[in-house]
Amino acid sequence: MRDKAITIGYYEKLGFNIIGNYEGYLMVTKDEIEIHFFEYKNLNPLENYGQVYIRVEDIAKYYQILLDSNVLIHPNGALQQKPWGQKEFAVLDPDHNLLTFGQSL
Repeated sequence: MRDKAITIGYYEKLGFNIIGNYEGYLMVTKDEIEIHFFEYKNLNPLENYGQVYIRVEDIAKYYQILLDSNVLIHPNGALQQKPWGQKEFAVLDPDHNLLTFGQSL
Protein backbone atom coordinates (compact mmCIF):
# COMPACT_ATOMS: atom_id res chain seq x y z
CA MET A 1 0.00 0.00 0.00
CA ARG A 2 1.16 3.49 -0.76
CA ASP A 3 -1.17 5.35 1.59
CA LYS A 4 -2.59 3.64 4.66
CA ALA A 5 -5.54 6.02 5.08
CA ILE A 6 -6.67 5.42 1.48
CA THR A 7 -6.28 1.65 1.90
CA ILE A 8 -8.30 1.69 5.12
CA GLY A 9 -11.08 3.71 3.52
CA TYR A 10 -11.27 1.40 0.52
CA TYR A 11 -11.32 -1.85 2.48
CA GLU A 12 -13.88 -0.49 4.93
CA LYS A 13 -16.08 0.23 1.90
CA LEU A 14 -15.68 -3.47 0.99
CA GLY A 15 -16.90 -4.40 4.49
CA PHE A 16 -13.52 -5.23 6.05
CA ASN A 17 -12.61 -4.30 9.63
CA ILE A 18 -9.21 -3.06 10.79
CA ILE A 19 -7.60 -5.54 13.19
CA GLY A 20 -4.06 -4.17 13.19
CA ASN A 21 -2.75 -0.72 12.39
CA TYR A 22 0.97 -0.33 12.98
CA GLU A 23 3.77 1.81 11.61
CA GLY A 24 4.07 0.72 7.98
CA TYR A 25 1.73 -2.26 8.41
CA LEU A 26 -2.01 -2.85 8.23
CA MET A 27 -4.25 -5.89 8.79
CA VAL A 28 -7.90 -6.12 7.73
CA THR A 29 -10.47 -8.88 8.14
CA LYS A 30 -13.90 -9.88 6.89
CA ASP A 31 -15.56 -13.14 7.85
CA GLU A 32 -12.77 -15.76 7.59
CA ILE A 33 -10.53 -13.55 5.42
CA GLU A 34 -7.48 -11.70 6.72
CA ILE A 35 -5.30 -9.54 4.48
CA HIS A 36 -2.01 -7.91 5.51
CA PHE A 37 -0.45 -4.88 3.83
CA PHE A 38 2.98 -3.34 4.15
CA GLU A 39 3.74 0.26 3.29
CA TYR A 40 5.50 0.83 0.00
CA LYS A 41 5.28 4.54 -0.78
CA ASN A 42 7.18 4.22 -4.08
CA LEU A 43 4.88 1.54 -5.47
CA ASN A 44 3.84 2.19 -9.05
CA PRO A 45 0.27 0.81 -9.17
CA LEU A 46 0.56 0.16 -12.90
CA GLU A 47 3.46 -2.23 -12.17
CA ASN A 48 1.72 -4.01 -9.28
CA TYR A 49 0.59 -7.55 -10.00
CA GLY A 50 -0.69 -8.39 -6.51
CA GLN A 51 -3.79 -10.52 -6.52
CA VAL A 52 -5.91 -12.59 -4.19
CA TYR A 53 -8.89 -14.91 -4.69
CA ILE A 54 -11.57 -14.68 -1.99
CA ARG A 55 -14.33 -17.27 -1.71
CA VAL A 56 -17.65 -15.86 -0.51
CA GLU A 57 -21.17 -17.06 0.11
CA ASP A 58 -24.14 -15.34 -1.56
CA ILE A 59 -21.92 -13.61 -4.08
CA ALA A 60 -24.84 -11.91 -5.85
CA LYS A 61 -25.84 -10.17 -2.61
CA TYR A 62 -22.26 -9.06 -1.87
CA TYR A 63 -21.85 -7.83 -5.45
CA GLN A 64 -25.02 -5.74 -5.13
CA ILE A 65 -23.84 -4.31 -1.78
CA LEU A 66 -20.63 -3.15 -3.46
CA LEU A 67 -22.52 -1.66 -6.40
CA ASP A 68 -24.83 0.16 -3.98
CA SER A 69 -21.74 1.48 -2.17
CA ASN A 70 -20.33 2.81 -5.47
CA VAL A 71 -17.36 0.44 -5.44
CA LEU A 72 -15.91 0.31 -8.94
CA ILE A 73 -15.96 -3.16 -10.43
CA HIS A 74 -12.99 -4.09 -12.64
CA PRO A 75 -13.86 -3.26 -16.28
CA ASN A 76 -13.43 -6.95 -17.19
CA GLY A 77 -14.67 -8.25 -13.85
CA ALA A 78 -18.46 -8.01 -13.76
CA LEU A 79 -20.30 -10.80 -11.96
CA GLN A 80 -20.51 -13.81 -14.23
CA GLN A 81 -20.49 -17.57 -14.28
CA LYS A 82 -17.14 -19.01 -15.31
CA PRO A 83 -16.51 -22.29 -17.19
CA TRP A 84 -14.56 -23.64 -14.19
CA GLY A 85 -17.68 -23.79 -12.01
CA GLN A 86 -17.39 -20.48 -10.19
CA LYS A 87 -19.46 -17.32 -10.17
CA GLU A 88 -17.00 -14.42 -9.90
CA PHE A 89 -16.38 -10.69 -9.99
CA ALA A 90 -13.27 -8.59 -9.48
CA VAL A 91 -12.17 -5.18 -8.20
CA LEU A 92 -8.87 -3.30 -8.17
CA ASP A 93 -7.92 -1.57 -4.94
CA PRO A 94 -6.25 1.87 -5.01
CA ASP A 95 -2.82 0.24 -5.43
CA HIS A 96 -4.05 -2.10 -8.19
CA ASN A 97 -4.13 -5.24 -6.08
CA LEU A 98 -6.66 -7.42 -7.88
CA LEU A 99 -9.31 -8.96 -5.63
CA THR A 100 -11.42 -11.64 -7.27
CA PHE A 101 -14.46 -12.80 -5.31
CA GLY A 102 -15.87 -16.21 -6.17
CA GLN A 103 -18.54 -18.69 -5.17
CA SER A 104 -18.73 -22.32 -6.23
CA LEU A 105 -21.78 -23.22 -8.28
